[in-house]
Amino acid sequence: MRTWLLRALTVATLAAVGTPAVAQLQMPDPKMMSGIPRPVNDLPDRTVSVRVIRGDLANNLPNQPVEFIVDGQSQIVRTNESGRAELVVAAGAKVKAVTTVEDERLETQEFTGPAQGGVRLLLVATDNEKDARAAAEAAAPAADGIVVLAGDTRLVVEPDEERARVYYLLDITNNARVRVNPKAPFEFELPTGAGGAALMEGPQEQVNVVGTRVRVQGPFAPGATFVQIGFVLPQQGDTIEIEQPFPANMENLGVIVKKVGDAKLTSPQLSRQQEMPAGGQIYIAAAGGAVPASTPIQLTITGLPHYSPWPRYTALALSIAVVLAGVWFGRRSSPRAAGELRKQLLARREKLFQELVRLENDHRRGKGDGSRYAPRREELLAQLEHVYGALESEGASPDPAGRPGVVA
Repeated sequence: MRTWLLRALTVATLAAVGTPAVAQLQMPDPKMMSGIPRPVNDLPDRTVSVRVIRGDLANNLPNQPVEFIVDGQSQIVRTNESGRAELVVAAGAKVKAVTTVEDERLETQEFTGPAQGGVRLLLVATDNEKDARAAAEAAAPAADGIVVLAGDTRLVVEPDEERARVYYLLDITNNARVRVNPKAPFEFELPTGAGGAALMEGPQEQVNVVGTRVRVQGPFAPGATFVQIGFVLPQQGDTIEIEQPFPANMENLGVIVKKVGDAKLTSPQLSRQQEMPAGGQIYIAAAGGAVPASTPIQLTITGLPHYSPWPRYTALALSIAVVLAGVWFGRRSSPRAAGELRKQLLARREKLFQELVRLENDHRRGKGDGSRYAPRREELLAQLEHVYGALESEGASPDPAGRPGVVA
């Protein structure tokens, strides 16, 4: 699953169960909104309001001259104490606003004056002092400190054909103003049975995944270091169990589980959950409180679709019996009996092969029970393998034309 979809899914679903972490989503950088007209209804008709700030919304620039260019005509208006300059324009007029802050020219997009309501705009100057402080902090030696799992930390589970794809979305946050190195390494072991673990997003120079061991190397910069780990976990019958400790305090536990079959999620650490649609699927969104460092998070998912192994074992036993009979008759029976056995094996092979072809065609066309496709295909291949073995035990080619039979 792509990272952007995972994040969108966690926001949409966990908002439904009221997790506090959703409210902690960071505001966009004001620079991204600079100069973009925004029609509003809270201003008098035809009023244009331009707010000038430095760096962030808390740093207004009062008494700053703003040049309004209306249909080619220029007019200067100074900002008030809240950093806003306002002008009433004619409906349909072509409007643009420009200001210069310490040799940095800021200008809005050109827009049309509204007949009703007003237009708000934001012009954002660079905070050079803030950038200099950030550069100095980045160059300073790392201090001893702590990190927490905060904000967007989520555990996402997607069951799929007797296994599950599991994603850890870890928002490793350093709340200090300088880089820190935790006293204990930020590393943990994935659950028993986990396979195919890999880093899906995060700083490659800091994250090391070897087998089931995950290590995120410090120092950690101020703010969030986002790391996404993905792996596969086998299903035991109709159940998947996850027990996972993390080396840092988790501020809020959030879990997303794709609803497959009659899946149910239980955990002593989850206080609320709800089923929600997202991306054409149903997901279980669950949330809980804080989880201390090194305390295992315990998740149990039951009611998952699974297939009994007995048909497979029965088919295997019958195939073995066919092989043994072929070997015995090949050595003990008369040529006539051996020929009869070979005909039976060839007929059996042809029947199995035709059934396999029919199964593949139905699967490609979307016919039949899709959940039975994989186990039935496995049974047919196992039986074919043993029929070919019996034919080869006769010392002759298993194909009447002298070519070896192949099943992909």
